[in-house]
Amino acid sequence: MTATSKVIPLSPINRTQGTPEPLHALFSAAGHPLRMGILRVLKTESFSVSELCDLFSMRQSALSHHLKILTQANLLSRRPEGTATFYRRQLPDGRHDVLRQTMLDDIDQEPLGPDLVLGLQRVQSQREQHSATFFREHGKQFEDHQESIASWEDYSRATLHLLDRAGDFSGQKILEVGPGDGRLLPALSQRGAAIVALDNAGEMLDAAKKNAGALSNVHFCLGTPASLTDHSNAFSAAVVNMVLHHVPDPETLIAEVAQLLASGGHLIISELCPHDQAWAREHCGDLWLGFDPDALHSWAAKAGLEHNAELVFGQRNGFQIQIQHFTRH
Repeated sequence: MTATSKVIPLSPINRTQGTPEPLHALFSAAGHPLRMGILRVLKTESFSVSELCDLFSMRQSALSHHLKILTQANLLSRRPEGTATFYRRQLPDGRHDVLRQTMLDDIDQEPLGPDLVLGLQRVQSQREQHSATFFREHGKQFEDHQESIASWEDYSRATLHLLDRAGDFSGQKILEVGPGDGRLLPALSQRGAAIVALDNAGEMLDAAKKNAGALSNVHFCLGTPASLTDHSNAFSAAVVNMVLHHVPDPETLIAEVAQLLASGGHLIISELCPHDQAWAREHCGDLWLGFDPDALHSWAAKAGLEHNAELVFGQRNGFQIQIQHFTRH
């Protein structure tokens, strides 16, 4: 494993280059009711073109016209992920940055209409069903495909290195979200007094129980971080290894895990860096083709977490893995 102390972002989100847009173009782009709605729904999450078409009940040709206008005005950023293209709001910067932020703040004051609220719930449900169906139908083959992307030995060793570097957790509680087949649980069991293995896929949790169920201090829970309401502020450390690219809303998962950490608690995340290998969607159930490190840093900061350290190393087939270490304020 070759690690570096700095992240070199891969496949950055495309932005419009060249001369800054004139002021009238900025007002024109943001002033259309439909385009204001697009900016509202993209406030905290990215959506693919097909998902946006579903949300706004529009054909792709018509919606793409509005997305193009917003992108040219540097109000949106676009990023290709395999055969799909995802859009998100562009952070205000450069010329007119104060005006941009003021415009977006005012746009966000207007609540989403009931149709958009229902549409967001529908898209979220579709994402969840896709993920659940994959693990239900392909749980046994998942690990073989996962190993073709990233070596478990590499990212688990890096995770334990950062965990040990963070301190001594004997007598304390550790959470692992998405334990897979439970291979990391014995090592965590040696480091903490109580380990909670949490997964929302029963088949995967059964596999973890099969391999690590004999460990007396490991407790297996079926659910999501939001379901552990009795464990708020209870964990001294949490591990989320190669999970975020399988969940519909990775930013929310980070926020929910952060709420489970005690003050000064540690969160260690291993994830793929951005890549363009769309086959991972079909064979590994990936909803996202990696994450820009800056996105993880931003989501963690919003959740009250401070960035401490990172490791980045290359893998087979051109993939790169990032291990991020955060601490709760």
